[in-house]
Amino acid sequence: MAITIYGIKNCDTMKKARAWLDEKGVAYTFHDYKALGIDHDHLADWTARAGWEQVLNRAGTTFRKLPETDKLDLDREKAIALMTAQPSMIKRPILEADGELVVGFKPETYAATFTET
Repeated sequence: MAITIYGIKNCDTMKKARAWLDEKGVAYTFHDYKALGIDHDHLADWTARAGWEQVLNRAGTTFRKLPETDKLDLDREKAIALMTAQPSMIKRPILEADGELVVGFKPETYAATFTET
């Protein structure tokens, strides 16, 4: 199973998700989109599959500090542009596992996604 977890290295939720994967012996690749960036195609795919409202982290500091004009009239394309420019606005983690997409971290969701070994 090809597994990639996307996020930011120092995020507490990312640390919990990676610790869960490590504890369960799940091999994965980590993509730090703060260091490596993220392309439009990934964001377009994620927002098509999960909805831009789910992928955009509106609760985070980066989004809250945006000028009000940037927050007005949000739609999928505007959200993708914001997340491409500032990957900190992407909800964390985003996990891709053999075509399945999991947004955010909840142990019970991860447990349902992976077969215990």
